[in-house]
Amino acid sequence: MSSRSDVAHRPVRTRAALTAASAARWASRTSGRGKGSMIGGLIAWKIDPKIMNRLAAGKHTALITGTNGKSTTTRMTAAALAGLGDVVTQADGANMDAGIIAALTLDQTAPYAALEVDELHTPHVADATDPEVIVLLNLSRDQLDRVGEINMIERRLREGVTAHPGATIVANCDDVLVTSAAYDAQNVVWVAAGGGWAGDSVSCPRSGEPIVRSADGQWYSSGTDFRRPTPAWWFDDEKIYGPDGFVADMTLSVPGTANRGNATQAVAAAVAMGADPAKAVAAVETVGEVAGRYGVRQIGNHSVRMLLAKNPAGWQEALSMIDQDADGLVIAVNGQVPDGEDLSWLWDVRFEEFETMQVFAAGERAADLGVRLLYAGAEHTTITDPMKAIAACPPGRVEVLANYTAFRDLGVAMDRAIRRERTGE
Repeated sequence: MSSRSDVAHRPVRTRAALTAASAARWASRTSGRGKGSMIGGLIAWKIDPKIMNRLAAGKHTALITGTNGKSTTTRMTAAALAGLGDVVTQADGANMDAGIIAALTLDQTAPYAALEVDELHTPHVADATDPEVIVLLNLSRDQLDRVGEINMIERRLREGVTAHPGATIVANCDDVLVTSAAYDAQNVVWVAAGGGWAGDSVSCPRSGEPIVRSADGQWYSSGTDFRRPTPAWWFDDEKIYGPDGFVADMTLSVPGTANRGNATQAVAAAVAMGADPAKAVAAVETVGEVAGRYGVRQIGNHSVRMLLAKNPAGWQEALSMIDQDADGLVIAVNGQVPDGEDLSWLWDVRFEEFETMQVFAAGERAADLGVRLLYAGAEHTTITDPMKAIAACPPGRVEVLANYTAFRDLGVAMDRAIRRERTGE
């Protein structure tokens, strides 16, 4: 476990890397360019390529990965572990190497770490951090122009799991691809965390034969003995259930069935690392706004709630969270590199007709979205600027559903608008 003495005796290169990272963070904040965590992490990594290994040494580490739900589950896992000791984690969801290093530099003596990790980066981050637990949430198509075909990601994760036989794998047994990645691991805690999106797992990732599903949630491969394992943890609309007859009420501060699954995996991960299950449940219940998601902001006469979605599975889940009694709905879509420039996936999302609210299509790719909504039978108005789309909604509650860069840019614009309202500028 890291201590202040260990920190003082690190190699000269590591100490120089940390000093440079601190200076870069200070310069970034002073110049108004941002928090500086990413640039600090990147500089530290360039100076000392082994810095992630050194910063993670001795920590009890949980890695959380998957296509959707990483940030929320990581925040919940950190909350559940906090009863055991200080926990280092990302505050902003930066889940590649520089962001992970940046997080680890901020609290070098914390005995625990809960780290969100991009799916492609998970194998080598696991090599660097020697995790005690690896949480596998779900796998579905996401940014094909960056991450590639989803079965390749499953194989990469499977190799990463195999390389760490001492780690406990907390895996979603309702997700066929995640189950395949974890199936051969020596120590698996299976969690029935839900698998509402099955479009990317119609065939067995191991044999290529069809996956057969039943109405009660069971599934099996028609070509092998590969099938849904029996879960140790599961949930319903009111409670969470675990090993040894554990049952507890679970009332979350974030919406949606998917987040109940995320919370169940977070609790399972924390318990695997020594947390008391009842205290872990109480901790995940306190997690509310996560990096701007689910938060409510007052913009003029509109109370705006923000939801983020980045791929077909995420969009389908986010659509189920929309409050149909709200006064307006703004759907904002960009097509920048972080979003994936190919938006053909919009046609895989089951957009429904919103009969009780006014719908606005916004974002840089509002026209593409508008065509999709038209074919879905959803009456809407196209206003490219999301802030203007919000302003056009009837006074009252507005739901905003946006993909990555649209969400990010709108958050910045809303912060500026709130500051102007407060200062009268």
